[in-house]
Amino acid sequence: MTDTDIVTSFIAAWEAKDIDAIMGHFAPGASYHNIPMPKLTGADQIRPFIEGFLADADTVTFEMVASAEQNGRVLNERVDTFHLKSGKALRFEVMGVFELTGGKITAWRDYFDMKDVEKQMAA
Repeated sequence: MTDTDIVTSFIAAWEAKDIDAIMGHFAPGASYHNIPMPKLTGADQIRPFIEGFLADADTVTFEMVASAEQNGRVLNERVDTFHLKSGKALRFEVMGVFELTGGKITAWRDYFDMKDVEKQMAA
């Protein structure tokens, strides 16, 4: 299984809203950083954040625009859409960086425009 396959499986777990499968992709002590928000490290910080995100969502889709893999890293350009229970949809244009070792995600960074997200939430 390639690192890209692992990231694809991770994304499928998000779309299935399967928190256990999502967390199963992380190595112990992994980090998750939604830039410009604070960095989260380890399952004790990452899991509650993801659970909160998924709790408000009816459906989640990650549209892959482009992807590249090299030296234990997978970079992807995505459009992530969270269709919320309130009827609102939040659309994130994202550049993601995944670092993998031994088939597990050791670091995940997503870069996006926070001002755009804030506008969508206010609308």
